[in-house]
Amino acid sequence: MITPGELHHIFETYGIWTVAIMVGLESLGIPLPGEAVLIIASVYAATHDGNIALVIAAASLGAIIGDNIGYLIGRKFGYPLLVRFGPYVGITEGRIKLGQYLFQKYGGMIVFIGRFFAILRFLAALLAGINKLPWPRFLLANALGGVLWASAVGMAAYTLGRSIDELHGPAGAIGIALAVATAIAIFIYLKRHEAELQAEAETSLPGPLPGFPPGERSRAD
Repeated sequence: MITPGELHHIFETYGIWTVAIMVGLESLGIPLPGEAVLIIASVYAATHDGNIALVIAAASLGAIIGDNIGYLIGRKFGYPLLVRFGPYVGITEGRIKLGQYLFQKYGGMIVFIGRFFAILRFLAALLAGINKLPWPRFLLANALGGVLWASAVGMAAYTLGRSIDELHGPAGAIGIALAVATAIAIFIYLKRHEAELQAEAETSLPGPLPGFPPGERSRAD
């Protein structure tokens, strides 16, 4: 784990691009402390007469580019892998359709809200790609979420200055707890209403899924 002191040194050494790169890699799905870099860079800007607008712009750019790469990876490679191997681990054609159906209805909201939660931050784009959320909708939700997240976190850190370091730990823990609680609630709801939702998904997405092996389809049914 990289310490705040090490992050501060990295930012001092490599400058504003550190923010874009670290946030982008985290958004791509690599477990790096992108938000911590944004916070420390904002504190640094507040205490060294830096430009907070550049920090926010770098974080926004990193978030948008990283998420779009993650989306493309999910769409290009994640979906075929899910179709090919999903039935062996209980992910049937009906459940894949259910995921696509839910992303059709709520995908934009998932991508937008996911930017604010540590766990979802590096999963939402990948899941959006796997579940074939239309790219224009993904891009809009992703851009709005990325800019709002970078602005809110960056301005909060810039305003509070060095004291933000004391708040980051509890705030991060609360964010993780909320994300876990939300995931559990969604899982329980889906399990209780799976058959009903799958019927709705089949109505919305009739016919076989593209690329789904016929043998696996009959096995899944």
